[in-house]
Amino acid sequence: MDFQTSIKTCFNKYAIFSGRASRSEFWWFFLFGFLGAIIAWIVDVMIFGYASDAYGPMYLIFLLITALPSIAVGARRLHDTDKTGWWQLLWITFVGGILVIIWQATMGEKKKNRYGSPVKK
Repeated sequence: MDFQTSIKTCFNKYAIFSGRASRSEFWWFFLFGFLGAIIAWIVDVMIFGYASDAYGPMYLIFLLITALPSIAVGARRLHDTDKTGWWQLLWITFVGGILVIIWQATMGEKKKNRYGSPVKK
């Protein structure tokens, strides 16, 4: 899956927590969120004149638009490794966040699991 297809897929499945997501779908959308947040922050600082340590309106709007699909694709990615999406709550702790990153980077199961059939690459 490429960058554009990943973004389109994640927004089409805006709040769908069931099913599975490939590594490329998750990581391309993660990159989109990271780059989008940086661009929104730059716009807030350069155009709207917000302090560099404050959250401006563009950043907050971008965050509101991408928060739910980010959580949903994270849950679907964990489903691909046969783990429940609730494991994302480990992000609350530092060590747990590292574990979630490892799981999200792990190759998904090649066979059908309790969350559905394998995703097409």
